[in-house]
Amino acid sequence: MTLPAIAVRWALVALTLVCGAVPARAEDLKVFSSVAMRAVLEEVTQLFERDTQHRVVPTFGLAAALKSRIEGGEAFDLAILTPAQIDDLIKQGKAAAASRAVIARTGLGLMVRAGAPKLDVGTVDSFKRTLLAAKSLTYVPAGASGVAFVATAKQLGIAQALEPKTKPGASGEEVNANVTSGAAEIAVLPVSEILPVKGAALGGVFPSDVQTYIVMAGATSNAASQAAREFLARLMSAASDAVITAKGMERVKP
Repeated sequence: MTLPAIAVRWALVALTLVCGAVPARAEDLKVFSSVAMRAVLEEVTQLFERDTQHRVVPTFGLAAALKSRIEGGEAFDLAILTPAQIDDLIKQGKAAAASRAVIARTGLGLMVRAGAPKLDVGTVDSFKRTLLAAKSLTYVPAGASGVAFVATAKQLGIAQALEPKTKPGASGEEVNANVTSGAAEIAVLPVSEILPVKGAALGGVFPSDVQTYIVMAGATSNAASQAAREFLARLMSAASDAVITAKGMERVKP
């Protein structure tokens, strides 16, 4: 065999080895997810992409808005929303019932500007006093956390007193900006959405007697590939437990 022929042969062998290391069908996975899962997804995605060569393309937003987009016919591979929203999509035939999984939950917390002192929220009474003493509050009325907070404020009999000093936000990003800019003293958000915000800090969590948990569930579309199911399985696996905990969430016990 001539030297040029040998060189060509080894080049083909090398190409075969390289191609064999990458899945033949690396895919882009379109994931619609509530912002509550953003920090978890970003970290798990890095590991999943490294291990599989698939690419996760996330869209984060209010769960209700993402559900509406799916109902409107927008294509997706995996949706991570509240259990009720996932169940509704399954009933409509837009998500696969067999893939449904409850991933994790996060409690509600109070966000303050970085450097501000921790809030006195250890008991229901001190929690009420802290909210009533705050100069201004902000939350997302259309978000699951905002709906839960309004219900809690009504339960505690302080909803009317809080209303005049409330600065509603259209999104979590707007609420974050209200606090980091100093436009609002306290924000109400899921803990998993508070921890990653630069320029802000977790001032405290709701007392256990009035705590509300935002639960996140996932389901693939009926047309989703095996890769989408593998990504959901990765989120559910024990290998992701440490990420879930570090990002302010916890597994939901059966």
